[in-house]
Amino acid sequence: MPELPDVEVYVDCLRERIVDRELLGVRLASPFVLRSVKPPIREAAGRLVATVERLDKRIVLGLEGDDFLVIHLMIAGRFLWLKPGSKIPRKVGLAGFDFEDGMLLLREAASKKRASLHFVRGRAALKEHDRGGLEPLDASLEDFTDVLRRENHTLKRSLTDPRLLSGIGNAYSDEILHHARLSPLKLTSRLDDQEIRTLHASMVKVLREWTARLRAETGASFPKKVTAFRKEMSVHGRYRESCPRCGSAVQRILYAQNECNYCPQCQTEGRLLADRAMSRLLKKDWPRNLAELEELRATGRTRSRK
Repeated sequence: MPELPDVEVYVDCLRERIVDRELLGVRLASPFVLRSVKPPIREAAGRLVATVERLDKRIVLGLEGDDFLVIHLMIAGRFLWLKPGSKIPRKVGLAGFDFEDGMLLLREAASKKRASLHFVRGRAALKEHDRGGLEPLDASLEDFTDVLRRENHTLKRSLTDPRLLSGIGNAYSDEILHHARLSPLKLTSRLDDQEIRTLHASMVKVLREWTARLRAETGASFPKKVTAFRKEMSVHGRYRESCPRCGSAVQRILYAQNECNYCPQCQTEGRLLADRAMSRLLKKDWPRNLAELEELRATGRTRSRK
């Protein structure tokens, strides 16, 4: 799912291309992408785009007259900027937003379509799409501390909860926690003041650096490769590869449809965090550290799932 850095780059590129331009119309290729009924989507046609904003991981096109198109890309949704009047491709195409200078294509390369479009009237209606999380790059240390201590969760869950923090997902939470040298499963109630300061600084640094990196990579073009897996990342998506800081093998925890990547040496004092599937299988033989894990692999008692 595109997170804060990628969404910010999308917003930059869209502002350059469509602000103060007339939206000629919205073509829907999938009847399921539009999740609202009133006002009717046809009323968006013929209106100037006044603003482009990020709302958590959503992109909001503000039209003159205080109406808003709210687009949530979810996991596999992406944008492309195409020639005016381009056809919406079958299977992956969801909607086309037509402008005189080009067509903004909303596409989703997944069998299960989760991306959504809402057309809402007024700021009050737009507010209903706001989960209320703090903006990470604007949050003061005091506000960040209050949010973390509001509820007792693991750091991984707190960073990715849109009610607490806006725009952070699976990928950048891994990177932030690695930079801060904190375990993803440490409870927020057990953080001391120094650890909170470190986490806050890491959050700001990682998100700013990646946003700047992606802006530089995109330049004046439109983003074509938006992905949560980048070779320059420290731990996310790098299971069993070397940690760039200490050289230890990056490990992971699988849960639901996601995974959490971390470095045991840098983040958990060498301890392996329990992977639900494998720990249930191995029970008492679950390795406590990297040395025991490598011994199990060497004897063939567990298998790589890479």
